[in-house]
Amino acid sequence: MNLRKYLAEFIGTFALVFAGTGAIISNDVSNGAVTHPGIALTFGLVVMAIIYAVGDISGAHLNPAVTCGFWIAGRFPKNQIIPYVSVQLIGALVASGLLRSLFPDHETLGGTLPSGSWWQSFVFEIVLTFLLMYIVLCVAIGAKEKGIMAGAAIGATVALEAMFAGPISGASMNPARSLGPALVSGTWEHQWLYVVAPLLGAAFAVVAWRLTRDETNLSDE
Repeated sequence: MNLRKYLAEFIGTFALVFAGTGAIISNDVSNGAVTHPGIALTFGLVVMAIIYAVGDISGAHLNPAVTCGFWIAGRFPKNQIIPYVSVQLIGALVASGLLRSLFPDHETLGGTLPSGSWWQSFVFEIVLTFLLMYIVLCVAIGAKEKGIMAGAAIGATVALEAMFAGPISGASMNPARSLGPALVSGTWEHQWLYVVAPLLGAAFAVVAWRLTRDETNLSDE
């Protein structure tokens, strides 16, 4: 039943944004108690947990770029893109709205902003999402033995990328994760790049995935 899938995507994206951006806010208001590695691990761990919790229900996309990537790869129906992206965005907005009520004085609510030039972050987000989507495709499609560890692999990738790229671009890789805090906080500077770059990165990843999988593996999967 599609309603179960939509609810799972809503809960999953809510959890991602509430925990991840909540860690950023907590770090800011506690004078760095969470630390940057702590923030990166929070993002990675919540993604891993949600994949194991609802992956069998909705696929645990939690990310419009991942949803579009699966569609480009021929692994997701076109008529489900808008519903999935809609509930992902709503989940992110609700999470950011709740965080706003808890921390009304926080300026950005853990939103993503370039620390340097916009093009630097644009390239970072393309590459980061490319790597994430490529790994998602490789571990989430195929043998069941590989699927068992999919959550750990994807969560580790998110944590790794947030660890080294967070100080540069925010390591969003996810339009919903960026748009939720931006809409609620009113911080719109360069938000377009956090939509365009992840979508491009996901599309490039599908091409790379097809080039590195032989036709036999693709048909078996």
